[in-house]
Amino acid sequence: MLGKLNIAIVGCGPGGLATALFLQRHGHDITIFEQFAEPLPLGSGLLIQPSGQLILEMLGLLDRIKSMASPVIQLNGISVERNRRALDMRYSNTSEGIAALGIHRASLFAVLLEAIQKADIPIVVNSRLSAVEDGDNGIRPVFESGVNSGAFDLLIDATGARSPVAGGKVTRLNYGAFWATVDMPQAHCIMPAALDQRYYRASQMAGIMPIGLNPATGNPGAALFWSEKPENAGQVIESGIDRFQQNYCDLWPEAEPFVSQITSVEELNLAVYNHRTGLPSPTDRLFHVGDSWHCTSPQLGQGANMALIDAAALAAALERSASLSEAGERYRKARMTHIRLYQMLSVIFTPLYQSDSLLKPLIRDIAIHHFARMPFIRRFIAKTVSGNLALSI
Repeated sequence: MLGKLNIAIVGCGPGGLATALFLQRHGHDITIFEQFAEPLPLGSGLLIQPSGQLILEMLGLLDRIKSMASPVIQLNGISVERNRRALDMRYSNTSEGIAALGIHRASLFAVLLEAIQKADIPIVVNSRLSAVEDGDNGIRPVFESGVNSGAFDLLIDATGARSPVAGGKVTRLNYGAFWATVDMPQAHCIMPAALDQRYYRASQMAGIMPIGLNPATGNPGAALFWSEKPENAGQVIESGIDRFQQNYCDLWPEAEPFVSQITSVEELNLAVYNHRTGLPSPTDRLFHVGDSWHCTSPQLGQGANMALIDAAALAAALERSASLSEAGERYRKARMTHIRLYQMLSVIFTPLYQSDSLLKPLIRDIAIHHFARMPFIRRFIAKTVSGNLALSI
């Protein structure tokens, strides 16, 4: 076995923090580096799928997460042009029947960071990674400040899709989304315990999802999103909040109690999505987790979940290996089938929900309306969204 390693983890997202927790429990010395002046979460709501819940349970954090989250028992979507189902998935159709958890990213981050602090794992801030140096004495992260830290036995890159040290081409997707967080209205007509969406073809998409605790108010909250091309973001902001609310409610009038709570365009956060499958690292001392290795559209809700799975798989690979090269091979073998499968499915399904195509959303509406009721198809869709297809740790 490898024995005790001195490990640097760069990035304070879910993947980086979970990796630190797993590896410290296996006896390694961990130092986390974060680019900002203090560790902060980015974004609004996300779904913790059953696959991600498995990892959080391994870390002993799932009960804490559940106390801050909201069960999401189904995904629902209506194509308003034809008033047909465009999305119809129930977690009860999996053999496990475990619901997803809607949660604010800040809540997930807070639970992971609290565990890091309890474990006395140091976080070095103001450390934006620019390169790595691999030498005889170990691997050294190089930061934009020009100050190098000491050398480490192993460096784990969890800096996300814009990682400066990851291989593989990054392609920006045509559509992103504006996100906002609001309180859950006491009276509304949105489907309860569901990620509910409305579509006009594939060029407009609005969604609402319960997220348990709204960190800003302490009340039950919801995440709103509105599909948009990144190049149109400036025009949306310039048009003002009244126009945004009008466009949202034109597509989905029943959403008014939610979207009316957004009083300024400053409350809208634009998420831009990328696709990347990273190349193998040129050195045995550099590993990647999460979006720095693989990223894609959010259509299947797998981003943070796959980063958590990476964390567990990497820790298991290091525990079972006699060398870093063997650990790297184990890690890739454990993860590549799952990663490639979900990236392929994302490439297939994303244009059905976010694109300028007229034909693809028509195919989507016909297929979901007529075929998604079949038991086999229902089970396949539910297992896919749960994140459990070809899962191996």
